[in-house]
Amino acid sequence: MAPPSAKAMLFVLATGLVLENAAARDRELGQYLSSECVTCHRPSGANAQGIPKIAGWPEDQFIAVMNAYKDKQRDNPVMQTIAGRLEAGDIAALAAYFKTQK
Repeated sequence: MAPPSAKAMLFVLATGLVLENAAARDRELGQYLSSECVTCHRPSGANAQGIPKIAGWPEDQFIAVMNAYKDKQRDNPVMQTIAGRLEAGDIAALAAYFKTQK
């Protein structure tokens, strides 16, 4: 089997850089959008009203929960309203951001 060509290696490297840049942009957008979230979902996780800490959640879990609120499959009028205003890309960006938080 022949070794990969320089063009193939360059393509793989460029693709990786593009994906990393896209992920960084998602996290930046997520951080921007998160200001409304952290009003209730405190970064420390401390909340007397039983509101869960969302920092560190896996992306797929965050997206599933937000979509359930958006589709009114989970009962919480505040979260249904907030999720209802978000596009799929916004939810993905928030998931990418909160996954990186402690």
